[in-house]
Amino acid sequence: MLAPDGAPVDVDLAYTLAANEGVCVRPLLRKVTDRATGDVRTVPIRCGSTRESVCPPCATKARRVRMQQCREGWHLTEDPLLPERGLDEEPGGHEVSEGPGEVEPSQGERRVRSTRRRQDAPGLPRVPMEDRTTGQAFTAPDGTCYRPSMFITWTLPSYGKVIRGTGIPADPARYDYRRAALDALHFPKLVDRLWQNLRRCAGFKIQYFSAVEAQRRLAPHLHAAIRGAIPRKTIRQVTKATYFQLWWPAFDEIRYDNHRLPVWDREAGGYCDPDTGRPLRTFRDGLDELDDDPDAKPAHVVRFGQQTDVKGLLAGSKDSERAVGYLCKYLTKSVADTYADPATSGLTEDQHAAYEAHIDRLHEQVLWLPCSPECANWLRYGIQPDAAGPGLTPGMCPAPHHDRENLGIGGRRVLVSRQWSGKTLTEHRADRAAVVRQALEAAGIDAPEADRCAADVLDDDGLPRFVWEDVPVDQRDYPAVILASVREHRAWKAQYEQAKTIAVQRESPPQLACGQSFGKGEGERP
Repeated sequence: MLAPDGAPVDVDLAYTLAANEGVCVRPLLRKVTDRATGDVRTVPIRCGSTRESVCPPCATKARRVRMQQCREGWHLTEDPLLPERGLDEEPGGHEVSEGPGEVEPSQGERRVRSTRRRQDAPGLPRVPMEDRTTGQAFTAPDGTCYRPSMFITWTLPSYGKVIRGTGIPADPARYDYRRAALDALHFPKLVDRLWQNLRRCAGFKIQYFSAVEAQRRLAPHLHAAIRGAIPRKTIRQVTKATYFQLWWPAFDEIRYDNHRLPVWDREAGGYCDPDTGRPLRTFRDGLDELDDDPDAKPAHVVRFGQQTDVKGLLAGSKDSERAVGYLCKYLTKSVADTYADPATSGLTEDQHAAYEAHIDRLHEQVLWLPCSPECANWLRYGIQPDAAGPGLTPGMCPAPHHDRENLGIGGRRVLVSRQWSGKTLTEHRADRAAVVRQALEAAGIDAPEADRCAADVLDDDGLPRFVWEDVPVDQRDYPAVILASVREHRAWKAQYEQAKTIAVQRESPPQLACGQSFGKGEGERP
């Protein structure tokens, strides 16, 4: 296979070429047979990865869609409708439980703890609730109407002194890695409590677009775009009063290691001590003991730190647009890779080695701590996990929380309330494709059919016209397919640039619903 300049192409060269052109570097290959014409061809499907280390072009596309989603819902002046979502639709929003108390599910049971607040946590103000999602408008003396929104950053507390600008602990032996790991593992639950408390205290249905990212010290923090303005005093009160109590059996004493592990006993229906054969205490037994003990204490409590950054922003301002970019800046990177690149971290060689050691120490804690009631790591502490079965091994839990690249943050990195923009993520992608298609049609350029090769296109006999199949391994020619995708991408890009030039001459450049114009070479394929 030859490149456009006549040079031979291997997989690595095709990868580099595709990355430079914005084409998926690891496409899924499918064979499509047109029953009407007998034509058979290989069709590449984008992998859709959101990680730059896996596929830079797909990650960049995903980030742009998220930025569009953030812009479109941030400064709305009317309440959007809830998006309609099918069973196979990716969740477009993130909603929290509105019920009081501490809830811990166990094999279908719903356990509710006392709703009494901790004595070391301040109370929460209560205000009447209004049925709106938009912020209040303010009129200046000159008649100008302002409807401010907010950009807020919440952080976790300190676990030990770090060297300024590096994120490296000054004294690793005194750095509380266990607490840092537990806070990271249960940070999403703390965020749920935050939105629940903030809505009750703000007096309206707060809508948010938030991203969970890592600070240089690797502790997660939350960036959030909030529609409407909330008094700063209320934000400070809610932040200080928000906490999450983890009502799990205690897991601070290691009872077994990899050289001596509990064994599965089929007759006993669970795991037993390897020496005595006695069945292990189950996770449900541990919860029952907590219920029966009036002096029981939670296994861990997660709180926010003292540092909270609050900014008020107006629609259309430069600060608002910069905040969108900052909010989505690191969405394409994993937690461990955010600041670990030697080329961009600004660290010396020795500092980089110390930073990698910091990552390793935190990962060591995350690897062995339990992430859920079903986690295999409970065996390490002499407790049988929920729904236990044979083959469980501590340190081998498949949950992504334990991976080195995640460092405890195993869930979604973007959390969006359901009435943020009134659209699902799929609908936002469709909007971008529609803008490109309209620009091509307005310029007199034939856009590709939207349903080309679609599985629901029927032939004359009423059966699907296009038959999709996996491509056998021995027939997968990735360099050839990637080069074909690059040529197609270049042709479509040239057509779109031509269409944009014509549209500018007509003073009607293509724009999204939020008024944002596509940058050079940006846009979804039609």
